[in-house]
Amino acid sequence: MSKDKNILVVDLDGTLIRSDLLNESFWSAIGINILNMFRALIAALQGRAQLKQFLYENSDIDVALLPYNDHVIAYIDQHRKNGGYTALVTAANFHFAEKINQHLRLFDEVKGSTATANLKGKMKADYLVSRFGENGFSYIGDANADLTVWKNASKAIAVNARSGLRKKIEALGKPHDYIHAAEPVWPNIVKTLRLHQWLKNILVFLPMLASHQITGAHILSSAFAFVVFSLFASSIYVLNDLVDMSADRQHPRKRFRPFASGGLPANYGIVLLFALLALASIIAAVMDPAILLLMLLYVLINLAYSTKLKQVATLDIMTLSGLYCLRIWVGGVATGIDISFWLIVFSLFFFLSLAAIKRQAELVDIKARGVADIAGRGYTVNDLPIMTISGLGAGYLAVLVMALYINSPEVNALYNMPSALLGVCLILIYWLTRLVLITNHGGMTDDPIIFAMTDRTSHVCLGLITAIVVSGAIL
Repeated sequence: MSKDKNILVVDLDGTLIRSDLLNESFWSAIGINILNMFRALIAALQGRAQLKQFLYENSDIDVALLPYNDHVIAYIDQHRKNGGYTALVTAANFHFAEKINQHLRLFDEVKGSTATANLKGKMKADYLVSRFGENGFSYIGDANADLTVWKNASKAIAVNARSGLRKKIEALGKPHDYIHAAEPVWPNIVKTLRLHQWLKNILVFLPMLASHQITGAHILSSAFAFVVFSLFASSIYVLNDLVDMSADRQHPRKRFRPFASGGLPANYGIVLLFALLALASIIAAVMDPAILLLMLLYVLINLAYSTKLKQVATLDIMTLSGLYCLRIWVGGVATGIDISFWLIVFSLFFFLSLAAIKRQAELVDIKARGVADIAGRGYTVNDLPIMTISGLGAGYLAVLVMALYINSPEVNALYNMPSALLGVCLILIYWLTRLVLITNHGGMTDDPIIFAMTDRTSHVCLGLITAIVVSGAIL
């Protein structure tokens, strides 16, 4: 090709898209089948190019929903309007690059890695020199690996380059330009931890409260259990967001999550995941090895849930209910308090109700959007009546268990006026029924517990329940 033609070569990962297709396809493949983790390792032993080919063949990524960099697209558009020639040349698998070009229609030609060649660094530089000639092209990249390419380009254009990379680019003595389009990292890391979800882990205090054994030692032990569970839970949120990136992009709200939106690169997620697991494991092991074993069980169940169980209707909400109950179990082990049979059974039905209401909310949402099923879940819009009945039925069963508990010997030992607890039953019936009605009308966000955090009526119900329980114990 003639060197006098205005040629712009564009990288893909971290440049045209605010993500990395190697990471994207890896987590997508694991979400489809957890065994792909080990198959990917075998493929990696054969070379990086073979790994990329394997992940392409075993992942499910909708290129239309990838987090594209609008600033880079605008730069390419302007270049084309000026009569320039454009090429997408990437170390990502060639088939991904082809699909992206078919979607964007921005490039005159496309080149990517194959099953036998990883088009990165020197290999990419050599290809571009042979294709367009020395200094015959401008190149948009984003990383140190692109320095070899920029050395052979007529102009270096860097996306979101930090000061160290900028100095290296400027040291090349070539015309250069910078495109800044990055979001602050720390706010996105905090968002990924989902600190507001830590409220659920207050359940570790329940064994102490339900048994009326509120001592300084028990409060301290429960507090440590809360911290441990919260750190482990955040690591699971990170894992879920990585596995669900593709599915989240199809959701009107979840598409704004840091990994799905490209606000936080997936490689940050891997570091964050292992850092949280390591810190939580150390604290749990120092606190009580039994706590660590329970938390490892929590992680294993979540792995099964993230990769398979969430796709199985009914089994998914039963798993969620069990995970809530596991929080109570951890609180009991941390304090050494035996958990009442009544508390276990009540919790199973109560949290099954909340899990069903959560699915009901998702089904109401997709029905309003005219979608047939929930991405990555085992439900269709036709299942909405069943989920509504399940939410109400399980909730009412929980209240029935509590009503039977009121007549048990345990209650007479703990409360001076056990009959007062009947008021709690009435409030729970009202609250659960109201939640189902709100959900049916499309007013539920996705998670009933998070909804309750900002719902004034729920606050009043909680205050009344607290007052009734305290009154029944002391009057």
